[in-house]
Amino acid sequence: MSISPTSALVDPALGSVPAARMRGYWTTVGRRILRDKVSMACACVLALIFLSALAAPWLGLADPYQGSMIRRLRHIGTSGFPLGTDELGRDMLSRLIYGGRLSLIIGILPVILAFGIGTSLGVVAGYVGGKLNTAIMRTVDVFYAFPSVLLAIAISGALGAGIINSIVSLTIVFVPQITRVAESVTTGVRNMDFVEAARASGAGPFTIMRVHMLGNVLGPIFVYATGLISVSMILAAGLSFLGLGTKPPEPEWGLMLNTLRTAIYVNAWVAALPGLMIFTVSICFNLLSDGMRSAMDIRN
Repeated sequence: MSISPTSALVDPALGSVPAARMRGYWTTVGRRILRDKVSMACACVLALIFLSALAAPWLGLADPYQGSMIRRLRHIGTSGFPLGTDELGRDMLSRLIYGGRLSLIIGILPVILAFGIGTSLGVVAGYVGGKLNTAIMRTVDVFYAFPSVLLAIAISGALGAGIINSIVSLTIVFVPQITRVAESVTTGVRNMDFVEAARASGAGPFTIMRVHMLGNVLGPIFVYATGLISVSMILAAGLSFLGLGTKPPEPEWGLMLNTLRTAIYVNAWVAALPGLMIFTVSICFNLLSDGMRSAMDIRN
């Protein structure tokens, strides 16, 4: 499961315009996003989920670890349990909100790490070119040749179950994809007039990459990375579902799906709640990424 890198690219000609026009461009991008009702609705939903997860200890929720076999698999709307209880009698509302902490960390942190590593590798490969470009991109292609799901499972299986190992495996999965986008954008920018002017003025390669090029390539790379968060959420949930991610009794949406799968014929609505949360967060990140891509398209 992956997103085509070419779908994140925008016209790099922005690099040749004055700084004042660049500021005007980003102001216009912000206004376009604010006018996009779908993107703003998704942003509000994500903000609500984030804030709920962060403020979970202060919301007066039940203990997400305390269960009771007497009240197991209560239906949605039961008095005292608005979203029912799981297979061990633990409050589902509490576990879903607390579970957002681990699910969001495991889903977002690998993309952030891959964004930093992949952008650095892609910018260096795209600017320097030659044998260094060949070495970096052919190494990236080795990892990129495998499907994301298969690669994540293979790496997690080799490293062992655990939150840290899941983050490491997902980071390795996304680095090649972001590196490809960064290298492609950088290659399109490196021979433009403003880069040639900086090179003629005596600026070194590191200064040119950091000062003159990075600001012009971060936009499309960031938009592409935002779209990867939805993929990361699904892969992280899949690893936990297979027993390669979070370990019981920690509340995590993928692990909750795994433990509730046997209860689907008894209380299907409760068993579907973790999947609904994964779907909601994933689709919101996807739609928000699409909105950002459209807002940044200068041809519009």
